[in-house]
Amino acid sequence: MTEPSQPDVSVGEEPQLLASENGWFALYKPAGMNVHPAAEQEGLALSTWVSQQEHLPPTLMLVNRLDRATSGIVLFADGQEKCAQAHQWFAEEQVSKAYQALVYGVTHRKGIIRRPLQDQRRKRSLAAVTRYRRVENMGPFSLLVVRPETGRKHQIRRHLQSVGHAVVGDSRYRPKKRRNVPGFPGRLWLHAFRLELPDGFHVECPLPVELLEHLDLLRERYAQVPKENDGLQTAEN
Repeated sequence: MTEPSQPDVSVGEEPQLLASENGWFALYKPAGMNVHPAAEQEGLALSTWVSQQEHLPPTLMLVNRLDRATSGIVLFADGQEKCAQAHQWFAEEQVSKAYQALVYGVTHRKGIIRRPLQDQRRKRSLAAVTRYRRVENMGPFSLLVVRPETGRKHQIRRHLQSVGHAVVGDSRYRPKKRRNVPGFPGRLWLHAFRLELPDGFHVECPLPVELLEHLDLLRERYAQVPKENDGLQTAEN
């Protein structure tokens, strides 16, 4: 897993088109925006925003989803055939996805979390695997690149909390002890930054401004970076 690069694009509070090729359209979804309209939540949904854009085909169909609190890449396909193909790839776990997450604590240099997660809809536990690599540590926080190999609900957030490294800003899967976060950006610190399909289509999305600024603040505050904790952490149940 390579460290994240920063494409020559900037993203902020509004959705935007990141890349399009051969019927695939990768969109940036800001944190706080739903993918689909929800009666109980206000604000424009990404799917509605897409339907209002004159420069985008009217036949675009949503392929994947992100939690409302997570920012990053959401894939759309032009037409039913492309959409069905993408859904099959996701179901067969052939799509490569990577996230950036800031977590509490100094993690191992890299790790694999293999822990089944309860699926409320199916009423049973499902196998779940998450890989991560620490790319930087700033005092009591670690910046990770995380790659879920399965697609369970809230998988990254649940898995990281289960090994004692909850995602900063997660009000649902919290750390055991409440901790102060200098310059807290007021959102979940989780961003879907890379997606690659089996046919070669790939896209990256830079961190939004509020997360970049928060990293700069933490780097300045914790200028003395502790020595890396080498070794592979494996968590299994």
